[in-house]
Amino acid sequence: MPGAWQPPLPDMPAPPPARAWARLPVPPGYEPQWRRLVEAALEQGLGPDALAETGLEPLVAARDWKPATVALYSKVARYGGVGVPRATTPEPDPVTLDLRELTRVRSEAPEHLRSVAWCALALGWPATVGQFRGLRRDQVQVTGRRLVVATEDGEWSVPGALTAWHAWEEVRSRFPGLAASPWVLPALRRGPGPNSHVGGQLSTQALQVTFAKHAVRTATAMRATASPSRREQVEELAADYLTLSYDSYRRLALAGGAPPVGPRGAVRALRTVGRRARLAG
Repeated sequence: MPGAWQPPLPDMPAPPPARAWARLPVPPGYEPQWRRLVEAALEQGLGPDALAETGLEPLVAARDWKPATVALYSKVARYGGVGVPRATTPEPDPVTLDLRELTRVRSEAPEHLRSVAWCALALGWPATVGQFRGLRRDQVQVTGRRLVVATEDGEWSVPGALTAWHAWEEVRSRFPGLAASPWVLPALRRGPGPNSHVGGQLSTQALQVTFAKHAVRTATAMRATASPSRREQVEELAADYLTLSYDSYRRLALAGGAPPVGPRGAVRALRTVGRRARLAG
């Protein structure tokens, strides 16, 4: 007996976005980035399937993510099983940049000195944001002429960072919470989290924001104090600082000859060196 005709099944409704995201496994090693990606998607009411269809454009527009951030989260999404289009990490632009202004002590403000010490260390120890987040004070030794950073991955000699380091250490010693903190880059104030406290460990996102603020404030200070003879040069440098991220700062330091701390970014830095040589003729 022939079977009776059956109408086509309706499309299965998608589960609520929060439930759909909860079903996906978190990519190992990218837990904070995955959490922020999910939060950004939920703000726009997007589940994993919807995000795969739209790509990251709605999130980029809402969060004003920079190209390097878009590249990072596109990779994290794919690691979690969400097929968004691949975005490549942009090369540093300009190819070379004077970074010394970011390592100059301009005031005794703790936030300023913390950033200056970070930038000075990164010129000789161009680690990732995550590595700086976990860097402890007992891993940085002071000698007569330089700092020595010793981690599980090796030991690095960092010249030219003593002034910034001593200025930061002297100011933080005035505040008990900062003086007792084991972290090189501790929190200066309490955050929204229940476990946040002065001297606590900063998040990766907080450090990225901290660097961007330091770069903008440095650009503002340079413009305010530039002599008429250097006005044009300072304006060009300050304009580059306004959009500088720590990832670009690190790659520029690597391209300038700083020894690689790990494999991440080293190949791209060598590519930048080759590009610079080609441009020079």
